[in-house]
Amino acid sequence: MRAGVAGEYLHLNRANWDERAPAHVASADYSVARFLAEPDFLSGVVRFDRPRLGDIAGLDGVHLQCHIGTDTLSLARLGAQMTGLDFSPASLVQARALAEASGATIPFVEADVYRAADVLGAERFDLVYTGIGAIMWLPSIERWAHTAAALLKPGGRLFIRDAHPVLMAVDEKRPDALTLRYPYFERPEPLVWEDDGTYVDTDVRIQSTVTHEWNHGLGEMITALLAHGMTLTGLEEHVSVPWEALPGRMERDDDGEWRMLEDPWRLPLSFTLQATKNA
Repeated sequence: MRAGVAGEYLHLNRANWDERAPAHVASADYSVARFLAEPDFLSGVVRFDRPRLGDIAGLDGVHLQCHIGTDTLSLARLGAQMTGLDFSPASLVQARALAEASGATIPFVEADVYRAADVLGAERFDLVYTGIGAIMWLPSIERWAHTAAALLKPGGRLFIRDAHPVLMAVDEKRPDALTLRYPYFERPEPLVWEDDGTYVDTDVRIQSTVTHEWNHGLGEMITALLAHGMTLTGLEEHVSVPWEALPGRMERDDDGEWRMLEDPWRLPLSFTLQATKNA
């Protein structure tokens, strides 16, 4: 890692995700062929979320940081009227192509997530959904909470499942111990990574290798949401996550989730948080 320069995260991260998009579509891990072949197929992420989401048929929903739209399409297949938003134009090219080929009408909008309410409209949505691997790319959880609250109608619901901040603080290169190496709490300076790979099975090597990430503690998330007029309605911590976050120390279950090989009760790997906007 190296030191980051303030304000450069959007440019660097967008370039990285623009390169990831076609590689992710081509990888079997995103199951694009199954989406096209099976009209009722859902992503593994949304299959995991479905019991906690409940009935979303007829809701106006927005998926923030939607990437190539597989989760967005899955939510639409559960009956919600979905909009997708992402900052990567290359990702949205793939998302629109997938939706069109699947016969779904889903508007996909290009914007930085912090501008979502300005671009899409305030108090417009019944559901704000954010999925796995999203908020780590954002420098301020307070601004994220402000955005989510601004998008929701009074009584509307936020649903987020993401990697647990304890997992994100663990040293992934230590096979012998669970050691905290990275910040648990949000820091002004980013974690700066240089990596030519991605989290799916692919031979593609990324050329835009530098990315910026931040961790956000659970308390920071909840406090920010409460400060912006939200009421916490659910918080669940899970012993699985949808990718091999600690290589060599995890196994994949029948649902496509990754769990610790030894003593999985030691470490929370992901969480689901739900909140509603106060009337």
